[in-house]
Amino acid sequence: MRWSYLINVVGILIFFVGLAMIFPIGVGIIYADKSVGPLLKSMNITLGAGLLLCLFSRGEKAEHITPREGMAAVAVGWTAAGLFGALPFYLTGGEFRTFVDAFFESISGFTTTGSSVLSDIEAMPRGILFWRSLIQWLGGMGIIVLSLAILPFLGVGGMQLYKAEVPSPVPDKLRPRIRETAVVLWKVYAGISAAQVVLLMIGGMDLYDSLCHTFTTMPTGGFSTRNISVASYNSVYLDMVIVIFMIIAGINFSLHYQILKGDTLAFRKDAECRFFLGTVLLLTLAVSFNIYGTVYQTIGDSLRFGLFQIVSIITTTGFATADYEKWPDMSRMILLLCMFIGGSAGSTGGGMKCLRIMLAFKYCYKELFSMIHPRAVTHIKIGKKTVPEDVIRSVLGFLSLYMILYAFCAVLLAWLGVDLVTSFGAVAGTLGNIGPGFGTVGPAGNFAHIPEAAKWLLIWCMLLGRLEIYTVIILLVPEFWRK
Repeated sequence: MRWSYLINVVGILIFFVGLAMIFPIGVGIIYADKSVGPLLKSMNITLGAGLLLCLFSRGEKAEHITPREGMAAVAVGWTAAGLFGALPFYLTGGEFRTFVDAFFESISGFTTTGSSVLSDIEAMPRGILFWRSLIQWLGGMGIIVLSLAILPFLGVGGMQLYKAEVPSPVPDKLRPRIRETAVVLWKVYAGISAAQVVLLMIGGMDLYDSLCHTFTTMPTGGFSTRNISVASYNSVYLDMVIVIFMIIAGINFSLHYQILKGDTLAFRKDAECRFFLGTVLLLTLAVSFNIYGTVYQTIGDSLRFGLFQIVSIITTTGFATADYEKWPDMSRMILLLCMFIGGSAGSTGGGMKCLRIMLAFKYCYKELFSMIHPRAVTHIKIGKKTVPEDVIRSVLGFLSLYMILYAFCAVLLAWLGVDLVTSFGAVAGTLGNIGPGFGTVGPAGNFAHIPEAAKWLLIWCMLLGRLEIYTVIILLVPEFWRK
């Protein structure tokens, strides 16, 4: 492990986080709120720390980055970004009473989880709320991938960082050089974001709210500038615009690139995309039927709210237009299952990912088929491509580890004093990077009352979910740090 290289990467990431603070400072100046002072102090501290780390580690050239160094750089870099990103919250004070609360909010932002300790969001300065949304947008496609796009110092070794960061079992390399791939992804991401801003403004949102909600839709983050989230606007048009862009964000971004390059049938040809859209349709109909006549008296309202919540949860965005805790048990159970399914591989969504769920189903069918035809030679395919055995093992290992960690963290949270329903809901919401869960952390609640030790556990869960478990959990293996 080349420690000087690791320090250099972390220093550059911290410096980038400091530069990004200029945007909420501008917002604070425009609205003349009390966020300007805390943001300026935070920016100076963050830029200074980043420069010191870079100067301390200068001279190390990384012509080749090992997988260990890539994973360590991503995990440590993400944690460092969360620590320095918490400074504006902590220095602002208010509901951020301790640094743990500020760090929780920051990690929730960078990991695009959307869990919050705020009970009165609208009372916060606009500059702080803008920073809260911006860090989700940066975290959505990944500050590591952004660094690959703008920092050529990583050279050929950048693929190791990309593999550690991109939330996909099989990362898509769209261009020969990894830096070109990162640039393409960010162009698509920024272009779609710009389109959403325009459409939200057409629906009546002002520029500030349009930017903030776009910054938290595209990364499937879910932070809102309103206390009751998107429900505050009570607009069918805005609901549908956000639904469309949540679905876009939940689809593999390489498919969007193919669409832009002229392949209009890219969605239809992709097996995972069909599975994702089919699942959304099926579960929306099931929930809408269940809440029709029990919660909503018209089929229109049932479809509107059922569709929004299914899409919001399965893409792991976490926006709310209704308090689903008051829905029938069947609907709540479906929403809980959606928290585990997640979006497509290569999307900004969290959860297990549809591709892994598909492969698990196909593997189970293959085993059943082998019991009936023990001499048959069968292969698991996605579309027309045979999936290698090592990918299957990796997927099954990931799913097993995901459920083990989910059970372990839920039990540990209950041991720390959180009630049973909230424990299972909070871990599902943070490990899947959804945001709201069930119980006291549902769409009408928040995480402020969670014990401090439990917040540290949930911070760890958010990092685990965002970095696909292995990148974080492997740091706990002693062999990882040995030569």
